[in-house]
Amino acid sequence: MFENLSDRLQNAIKNIKGYGKITEENIEPMMREIRLALLEADVNYKVVKEFTSTVREKALGEEVKKSLTPGEMFVGIVRDELEKLLGGENTPLNLNGNPAILMLVGLQGSGKTTTIGKLANLLRKKHSKKPLLVACDVYRPAAIDQLKQIGKELNIEVYSEGLKNPVEISKNAIEYAKENNYDYVLIDTAGRLHIDEELMMELENIKKEVNPEEILLVIDAMMGQDAINVITGFNEAIDLTGVILTKLDGDTRGGVALSVRHLTNVPIKFIGTSEKLDGIDYFYPDRMASRIIGMGDILSIVDKANEVIDEESAEKSLKKMKSGKFDLEDFLEQMKQMKKLGSLENILKLLPGAKKAGLDKVKIDPKELAHVEAIILSMTPEERKNPDILKASRKERIAKGSGRNVTEVNNLLKRFDESKKMMKQLMNGKMKLPF
Repeated sequence: MFENLSDRLQNAIKNIKGYGKITEENIEPMMREIRLALLEADVNYKVVKEFTSTVREKALGEEVKKSLTPGEMFVGIVRDELEKLLGGENTPLNLNGNPAILMLVGLQGSGKTTTIGKLANLLRKKHSKKPLLVACDVYRPAAIDQLKQIGKELNIEVYSEGLKNPVEISKNAIEYAKENNYDYVLIDTAGRLHIDEELMMELENIKKEVNPEEILLVIDAMMGQDAINVITGFNEAIDLTGVILTKLDGDTRGGVALSVRHLTNVPIKFIGTSEKLDGIDYFYPDRMASRIIGMGDILSIVDKANEVIDEESAEKSLKKMKSGKFDLEDFLEQMKQMKKLGSLENILKLLPGAKKAGLDKVKIDPKELAHVEAIILSMTPEERKNPDILKASRKERIAKGSGRNVTEVNNLLKRFDESKKMMKQLMNGKMKLPF
């Protein structure tokens, strides 16, 4: 997502970094590039016009602080204005109900049923609470079966009454949730066009009956500017509280995300990041703005790490690194923790300056990591703790046991030894970082 836009914006911005000051003359070519980049990303033309006008006005009107260069100041202005365009601040969910009721709506084929499973999974993990899925898509063939299958995979209960009236199903589901101490109720409604008056009336009736805390529109980010009309139509009928943009991991230009809040005043609350059932994230305008202009997204890495990494294990490894006693047993444990973070390639892309350093092109073969793990697991606990005892006969046994060769075993031991020395130097402040 935003890859082409990010490239174009970064190329436009870098031209000003060498200037001593920003003038009418040197800012115009750059503003033209930014304007074209946004239009090609399918950002609404009114939004583009306002955005470029504001950036230009601020860049020419602001004094350069002593601590900043004109280029740094301009990057800051572009980042701040992108953040405003994306919504300014993260808009949290209202989960104050008992139970909290969330209703998901959208067009047919927007990925709503899968998304409601992802959302339930995220809420359960994030808040350690008990969600209930409600099957109210009674029109699409196999929709109820699909939701039940998702519920089975996630071990989350699905409330269903078959092909009955969705308003009644919703009402009964809330009673069931109260009786069985569910914290969240997520209602999966049928896909519909915002111009279908009869089906929109059904949503209004569900809303009146159960009074949901959240009404979230699931919309495909690849729709382009048509999405604005859809959001506006649904919002006028049932007062949306937020939008979930799906397929932002695909080949989408990102224009919808940069236009939605400004044109409809409906906040983006979540984004779909993959087809897997954990492929959904909260939407943070500030982090997304930083990523677009190549400043990375360290906070998202930290959030992910906090969710999946064992703090006690990490603290133990840190102490061992400082003392130089970090062994292959610890290394294996760290590999297991890193696996929980997901794709290492995607994590590298979130680092500041990733593109400039070529990290966005790095390919990490999961098989290579599996080979390393197999080699370490073929060692005895004593060998992992003290690799110095690994002589030729032991290495041959490890190579056979892991299905690798002795050269690979030697390479792993060499790399581990070098890494261990580097970590000790770094931890003791004796090594300067190259940035």
